Amino acid sequence: MLAITATNHTLQLTDHPIPNPAATQLLVKVAAAGVNRADLMQAQGKYPPLPGESEILGLEIAGEVVALGQGVTDFKVGDKVFGLVAGGAYAGYCLLEQSLSILQPNTLDAVAAASLPEAWMTAWLNLVEIGQLQLDHHRAGQPTKRVLIHAGASGVGAAAIQLAKSLGAWVAVTTSSPHKQAFCRELGADLVIDYRATDFAAEMRAAGGADLILDTVGGSYLAANQRCLNRDGLMVVIGLLGGVEAQLNLGVLLVKRQRIAGSTLRSQPLAVKAQLARALREHIVPRIVKGEYRVTLDRTFELAQAAQAHAYLADNQNLGKVVLRVAE
Repeated sequence: MLAITATNHTLQLTDHPIPNPAATQLLVKVAAAGVNRADLMQAQGKYPPLPGESEILGLEIAGEVVALGQGVTDFKVGDKVFGLVAGGAYAGYCLLEQSLSILQPNTLDAVAAASLPEAWMTAWLNLVEIGQLQLDHHRAGQPTKRVLIHAGASGVGAAAIQLAKSLGAWVAVTTSSPHKQAFCRELGADLVIDYRATDFAAEMRAAGGADLILDTVGGSYLAANQRCLNRDGLMVVIGLLGGVEAQLNLGVLLVKRQRIAGSTLRSQPLAVKAQLARALREHIVPRIVKGEYRVTLDRTFELAQAAQAHAYLADNQNLGKVVLRVAE
């Protein structure tokens, strides 16, 4: 099968053997694979796969089941599925754990389905599991949580806006160009801040500050995040576009009782990923099918165009998700 790996920071399309499923795995003939910034980092040698996982790039797939491990009971050959993988998505065939597999609804094609796992599971992990954003709290009359999402027009940002709004939050985002700002407003953002033209921390403080910050930038945003994070607020750092180091103001941290958490999806134990896949299956997909959440698919590329897809994402041109079409 053809697959994409990275050698000396260069993507290469080469031939690989078709993998064999272990007891709890499905072998999926890949129709589409999502593109994520983690893939870009892996290609640059900065985010290697976990020990024992495939060197082939890619963390989410959609396709057709062609073989089953002996312990698989919930799926059959011929099922159309999608899900999160630990690696190996940029290929003709890929292994998918049964616990991370979701049946593809008839209303979604493979490209749309492949755009869902990484973004929505990341949003759920960080807003609901870590950030404790709960609709029940809102319904119980507790104050509406104020959420700030950086990179609001990204794949994760687009999912996070919709999820946070559906859970009763007031949502602010940072983004850049006018069309990205419009995109975030269409998804429900209450406040859209052009980070290039203004001090986002000052705007957030004027608007009431943030109780929860979802930060894809990291280093260069730490000080500003602290300035606009409210008392007892939580900052969840999920990306490092702005660098890996920053100076933390411990005085502000103590006085405002702020908390900072680091979070990645790829390194989570299988049991945690399975819990997130269940949330995607039971809570997110039904609302997508009903039209209550939008599939935010920006652009597709062919597998052989993976380098162009990475360049497009690296240049921040996307509104939502980028997906590779895979054809053997």
